[in-house]
Amino acid sequence: MAASSFNSRRRTALLLGMAALLAAAIAVLFWHVQQQRSAQLAATQQTLPQVARAMREDPAAWFAAERDFTALARDLDADRVTAIGLARNSVLVSTRGGQRYFVLDGRATPVADWLLARYRDRAAPFQVTLLNTVSYDGPGGHETGNTLEAAGRALNILVMLGLVGALVWMMRGGGGGRQYDLNVKVETTFDDVVGAKEAKHALQDIAAFLKAPASFAALGARPSSGVLMSGPPGTGKTLLARALAGECGVSFISASGSDFTSKFYGVGPMKVKALFKAARKHAPCILFIDEIDGIGKRTTSGNGPAESEGNRIINQILVEMDGFKADEGVIVVGATNLVDNVDEALLREGRFDRRVHVKLPDVIDREGIFQLYTGRVKAESGIDYALLARLTTGLAPAALASIVNQATLLAAKLGREQVGQAELTEAIEISRMGEVNGAVRALTAEERERVAVHEAGHAVIAELLGVGRVEKVTILPRGGALGVTLVSPPEDRHLHRKSELENRIVMLLGGRCAELLTFGEASTGASHDLQEASRIALAMVAQYGFGSKGSLFNLAAIDNPALVQPEMGNAIEEAKDLLARLEQKCMACLTSHAGALHQIVEALLDKETVPGETVAQAVANATPELRVA
Repeated sequence: MAASSFNSRRRTALLLGMAALLAAAIAVLFWHVQQQRSAQLAATQQTLPQVARAMREDPAAWFAAERDFTALARDLDADRVTAIGLARNSVLVSTRGGQRYFVLDGRATPVADWLLARYRDRAAPFQVTLLNTVSYDGPGGHETGNTLEAAGRALNILVMLGLVGALVWMMRGGGGGRQYDLNVKVETTFDDVVGAKEAKHALQDIAAFLKAPASFAALGARPSSGVLMSGPPGTGKTLLARALAGECGVSFISASGSDFTSKFYGVGPMKVKALFKAARKHAPCILFIDEIDGIGKRTTSGNGPAESEGNRIINQILVEMDGFKADEGVIVVGATNLVDNVDEALLREGRFDRRVHVKLPDVIDREGIFQLYTGRVKAESGIDYALLARLTTGLAPAALASIVNQATLLAAKLGREQVGQAELTEAIEISRMGEVNGAVRALTAEERERVAVHEAGHAVIAELLGVGRVEKVTILPRGGALGVTLVSPPEDRHLHRKSELENRIVMLLGGRCAELLTFGEASTGASHDLQEASRIALAMVAQYGFGSKGSLFNLAAIDNPALVQPEMGNAIEEAKDLLARLEQKCMACLTSHAGALHQIVEALLDKETVPGETVAQAVANATPELRVA
């Protein structure tokens, strides 16, 4: 580290020396040009006639009298002009009668340009003198302009030196401020993280090392240099990293994968060096790199400086992680949603050799998360947290926090003093189904009845086959749908049986089949249902081995698209057969429960929204001998 600091100071001194040499060269060049101009001016003054020297040495004699452009034109036409001096903003004129006057030369009356154009093709009958240092400065005086000229030249030199300094500063990594956030004392611990039991358990040995590194060093054990946390967005990976630092009482440095990129070549690796240097300085600490997949993977094509710069950034990270000592106390924690985009060299042993997958919370964890976030707002007592947890299956903790915030906004909009069960339920429905829009006003009576039949078909099949608990059925347009059937899974499941997937497909086909039974034809409202049903059917045949032909081959194992085409064609045909068979099952279920279907449709047309209890009662009251097991 001392050698690295010495090299950094040496580069800084070298750059400052180069800037000083450049400034000295500019100053010498400026002095040389001034000396040449002075010599030329002295030589010219010796050869100028007496009138020209008088114009240069005493222009006040001409500035005493001012005439307009017309007077100058008359004197030129009468051949009375003997000498003209072209100053910065005026023209000095001497006549044969000894008169001296000047004419202002501005943008509105460009006298000098007019004179040059008039005598372009013939010799002027008077002498012309260039007075670059003379300018008219109002009535009663003149300004030679030497002071302003010197100030302008000095300003040019200062601007040039500033540009050189800015270039040196940006090459050394300046311009972006500090590329990391430092928190020496973190208050968050594992107790503040609701759920994520597996992730917290996997991080316990890292916490044990940071708490007592001497015991590990005594056995010769080398701790993990890096931990890579992966999982869906919003599952709390950043919160877990902060909790790890707070649990161990060490510093917490956070950065992002995109912080290392720069438009200047070579700055990215320098940022990596600065980040790891800060981590060693504040050791023991947790160095957290969020969205580490933003760094990308190394490439071998070498197409342009951008890819080369990305390769150098990754190489520098690899070198820095390999340079950690066993007793340094620096643990690098990376977080990503896309593990496949992380370079393979970062995942080998000695670098990010620990993998921690952060899962979505289960129903018990979701209940605790709701209690946590509602405890931070003014909420009523007696809220059914179990119901809220059941309605939010598959949602991340960040989504649950957003639901509580949305419920608070709804309560404030309605003028409530506390957040209640109704606002929380409405916020969940907004999250899952979308906002209630005004499309209901544009629906005709026939379309409204068709939507009611469609949603009633979904509800009857879901209740009959036990796909899930029907929470609510509505024909009020929400989001992009004209009607919604809200079905919550009976429990959190990670494995699904073949019969469960088939029942899911039958429920998706329930809306279309209900339209066919009632109206004799289907509508375009089932397009999304057909898309989802086709996806599940193709996955059952091509990936899960649930096809009728008994094939266990998974098409995802073939990397070459050309080899997949014939097998995919067979899988699609088998998926079509599966959909046709399940459609017949759906039609049979709805035919045997036509009374329940009609009852739910009437309730929807009357009240627009029907609770799940009404659906369950209608299906339960169906003729027992016609029920489908």
